[in-house]
Amino acid sequence: MPALLAGLGLGLSLIIAIGAQNLFVLRQGVRREHVLLVATICAVSDAALIVLGVSGIGLVLQAVPWLIDVVRWAGAAFLVVYGLLAARRALAPRAQALAVVSADDVTAPDAPETRDTRTLLDTPTRALPVAATALALTWLNPHVYLDTVFLLGSVANTHGDLRWWFACGAAVASILWFFSLAYGARLLGRWLATPRAWRILDGIIAAVMIALGISLVLPQ
Repeated sequence: MPALLAGLGLGLSLIIAIGAQNLFVLRQGVRREHVLLVATICAVSDAALIVLGVSGIGLVLQAVPWLIDVVRWAGAAFLVVYGLLAARRALAPRAQALAVVSADDVTAPDAPETRDTRTLLDTPTRALPVAATALALTWLNPHVYLDTVFLLGSVANTHGDLRWWFACGAAVASILWFFSLAYGARLLGRWLATPRAWRILDGIIAAVMIALGISLVLPQ
């Protein structure tokens, strides 16, 4: 139990931070689009990385440092491109918004409220691009390898035979966090029911993504 709780605590401390992955999960949760898919991909990917770290793969990666450099540059390019796309959405004259009025709440099909709600609807994104983005934001992020594989794996191995209990705790932390973030984001729906609110959110996402991408390639 102590090893399990230690893994849970360290896992949460590493994952609860403003980052590219968390912002994407938050955005999909607010949009109520492919929420289960995104949360599952992020949680399963984290669990796989934790297993890799605990199994000692971190030592192998330390022997080939150029691999981290490849991931760093690829991740930086992806984050900057994703940030630019978010910036374009933020600057678009017809920014998207979240429709928070259901069909049951509308009495007349041609009422002004109905037309306004229709204008707020954004074209749904297909599952495949969403899944690919979630995978890229996870596996092309060098910080994931530094934190989850190297750091968490090193700490887990200090627990000796109980290291897999530590890994279970860290994996549970990832599951709790991603599903809470994805489904809890729906509570923000009322505040994101206008195009202006979405433009602000996309502007914040763009700034964070581009800053993270640039930070990956700057000298440490």
